[in-house]
Amino acid sequence: MLIKSPLNYIGGKSKILSQIIPLFPKKINIFVDLFTGGANVGINVNAEKIILNDNLTYLVSLYNFFKNVPIQDILNIIHERISFFKLNKENNDGYLKLRLDYNTHKQPIDLFILSAFSFNHQIRFNNKHLFNTPFGKNRSCYNAKIEQNLISFVEALHSKNISISNYDFRNFDFTSLNTYDFVYCDPPYLISSASYNDGKRGFTGWSIKEEISLLSILSDLNKSNINFMLSNVLEHNQKKNEILLDWIKSENLYLSNIQNNYKNSSYNKKKKTDSVEVVISNYKLNNIR
Repeated sequence: MLIKSPLNYIGGKSKILSQIIPLFPKKINIFVDLFTGGANVGINVNAEKIILNDNLTYLVSLYNFFKNVPIQDILNIIHERISFFKLNKENNDGYLKLRLDYNTHKQPIDLFILSAFSFNHQIRFNNKHLFNTPFGKNRSCYNAKIEQNLISFVEALHSKNISISNYDFRNFDFTSLNTYDFVYCDPPYLISSASYNDGKRGFTGWSIKEEISLLSILSDLNKSNINFMLSNVLEHNQKKNEILLDWIKSENLYLSNIQNNYKNSSYNKKKKTDSVEVVISNYKLNNIR
């Protein structure tokens, strides 16, 4: 059974995991989830070792907290904090007090609690690295479903060989990887970036510069015979990612279309949008070793 991240990370892959994971190689020694975000992909992979990497420092701190603290202690702290700040779907003042406390002390668990009560469960920071997502009044709260997702997620963190790293993708060390290792990338999408997937969240944004840098890294992995998969969109709202299309042709890569399932997502525009979502790999998806 697939594990769903306790973070309702907008732009995450929880709804299409059943399409993506079967396309991974059958044997993976080291799995690198380079832009882990909500970690929906990495937490569900079978590999000798899993690396969850993200450039959002405070998200990584939260995952390290989950990894190093017993689940019952985590649950006790969450319930104590919710009670102390009197958090519910209507108490904006309590939410703002917790947000101020988090921005002052940066206790990792408070980021998780804030995300449970924030607008659309978003995690965002301003340029001063202060959490600034508004309250999700009458919409967002910590509930039994989130708690069960948290328990399953933490149990997997404790039972699997998972390490957590905090690198900009350009600074990640790929030199130790070999043929039976695998790199999965789900970066912000260049032609569909919005407030929920611009890659910024108070840190580095996503532009043509970052796009080209990532494609260059993947080209180097290809030359080193290291398998990778990239999630992206080729077309969106009558725009094409020409940089990505040209790169796919130049590297002679493989494509598989993904049937997206975001119609009911809160961030989806009311008007119909046409988007061609794909995964791109340097190995034949119908001939996985």
